[in-house]
Amino acid sequence: MFSKSVTKNVCPPLKHKNTRPLSITEYLLSLPRGLKRTVMFSADFAMSCVCLFLALSLRYGNIAHHISPAILFFYAAIPIIGLYTIGFYKGVARGFLDNVMGTVAQLFFVLIIIFEIIIYLNPLESIPRSVPIIFLFLYFIWLWNSRLIIRELLMRRWGQHRAHLRNEGSCDNIVIYGAGDAGRNLLKGLRNSHNYNVVAYVDDDHQLIGGYLLDKKIYAAHELEFVIRKYDVAQVFLALPSVNRTQKRKIIEKLSGISIKIQDLPSLKELADGKVTVSSMRKVDILDVLDRQTVEPNMHLLQKNISGKCVLVTGAGGSIGSELCRQVIKNQPKCLVLYESSEYALYSIHQELIAFQSKHNSYQTIDIIAVIGNVTNEDNLYRILTQHQIKTVYHAAAYKHVPLVEHNPFEGVINNTKGTYHCARAAIEANVETFVLISTDKAVRPTNVMGATKRLAELVCQGLSKTSNSTCISMVRFGNVLGSSGSVIPVFTKQIEEGKSITVTHPNVTRYFMTIPEASNLVIQAGAMATGGEVFVLDMGEPVKIVDLARRMIHLSGHETKTAENPDGDIEIVFTGLRPGEKLYEELIIGDDNVEGTDHPLIMQAMEHSFPLNDIENILFELTEKQKQHDVNWLKAQFRQFVDGYQECSQESSESV
Repeated sequence: MFSKSVTKNVCPPLKHKNTRPLSITEYLLSLPRGLKRTVMFSADFAMSCVCLFLALSLRYGNIAHHISPAILFFYAAIPIIGLYTIGFYKGVARGFLDNVMGTVAQLFFVLIIIFEIIIYLNPLESIPRSVPIIFLFLYFIWLWNSRLIIRELLMRRWGQHRAHLRNEGSCDNIVIYGAGDAGRNLLKGLRNSHNYNVVAYVDDDHQLIGGYLLDKKIYAAHELEFVIRKYDVAQVFLALPSVNRTQKRKIIEKLSGISIKIQDLPSLKELADGKVTVSSMRKVDILDVLDRQTVEPNMHLLQKNISGKCVLVTGAGGSIGSELCRQVIKNQPKCLVLYESSEYALYSIHQELIAFQSKHNSYQTIDIIAVIGNVTNEDNLYRILTQHQIKTVYHAAAYKHVPLVEHNPFEGVINNTKGTYHCARAAIEANVETFVLISTDKAVRPTNVMGATKRLAELVCQGLSKTSNSTCISMVRFGNVLGSSGSVIPVFTKQIEEGKSITVTHPNVTRYFMTIPEASNLVIQAGAMATGGEVFVLDMGEPVKIVDLARRMIHLSGHETKTAENPDGDIEIVFTGLRPGEKLYEELIIGDDNVEGTDHPLIMQAMEHSFPLNDIENILFELTEKQKQHDVNWLKAQFRQFVDGYQECSQESSESV
């Protein structure tokens, strides 16, 4: 395997040594911005006079003419005034673009008409009608070429400076994978960067290979290792915003034999939405290297319980809750109520949605209401639901960090289970049409208190659904989501950035993974398919070994895994042993044969045993008294009775969702 150690330093500002006098270029660059603009303005005016004089000389065939200097000064000043009016001097020479000269050409066309009118109305000065055309043609050539020369001189100077920085190890050589429009625009955006120096392109299109794009040679994809060796490349930028995830995964697999840092250009959708600029790069999405397929959402299901209706999301500031809010507002509800106990989390998502509204006129009629509240307060929930005529509730509020709930079992069951009970009851009393509980795979044969509380919450919803004819209650169960609070991804990322060993509990531990947007998208669609009492299970794809995930993240960061076979590697993976209560394999269904498909390929329905509502309510009624006594043994006895497969954790777990 070709190995490449990546070192990235901050490039120092451009400085000049005092051992030699400044060159003319360096002196001009050191002038204040206003003074540099004055120099350019003066030079252009002088050349305007020269070009007018040349135009007259070319027309008459000699340099002697009787036209007064005042008249020549007047004619020469008109183009300068026009250029100033269109903002020609507000830009900088190094940022000169061809489309700027397109605007100048339009200006000069108007000026030719103005000149001809002046000549026609002023017979005292015998200036031929062809002179303005010759004059502005010569002046246009001056403007264009002078700016191109200045830009070229500056580019050469920056190139020399970048070469100096590369020699000091302060600037990375870059290869752009993708020689299309995005790759070309990316190079333009990086040309003046002190941090990056683009040395070549790589592309899969055989018609492009061997050619040049903006003076950079285009190599074949299979030549990438050769290019990296030849140019001492530190990073590969993927400029492929239009390819799908499957195609991108194949490209990344081609780079599996090369330990080099890979960064990705955002997707076309993100570029179109204005979230990023074309020169913005990001780390490769870890989902791009996971074997996870997605499908286009069913727009009818997405809009069924949202469009034109009033929607409430509990836990609106959390990882899942906030993404649900983002997707709900895009489906045009009448109003969206954010229900959250954390003031800061509520403020953050509320401000984000308000900012989203301000950028899109079509969403500005939606009422966005922020409510601070706890899901255990049934009276407050009922008041909010009736006041805003809520028709759909997505219940995402929960304590989900396993070690915290393990240390605080009663707080966990009161918030997760009793809170669900109060929330669902309030929805029924307020005649809400749809109530969807967000559950977790840890509710299946749980080995910790958090998972048990979520399974009890499912039982609460199953019981209440049998007593309600007005409110359709359902549950959606899924596994780990990438980027949620407690996910292993940010933990691994931080360990890699700090150069520490990555800690994995067991070489065989596996987990399901899904992105937060996809999970939220499927939750909305699943809730729209419900008729009452269903436990929907999202298809999480194939489980991923956490150790394989760690190796891929090390590789994408441009490092090598340190092993016995490769002792010179950069990052070591350390196995710490399974934590108490942690499973090797997560499960999504309780039984082996109790799941069936739905009309959606990624949503299944689990047929699971439930208990009469009275039995669950008896537990909830006793909670307050048992909490005062802190009778954890009683609580875990209830788990063993009502939660299938519950196994008490002998010690506090330190696992998290």
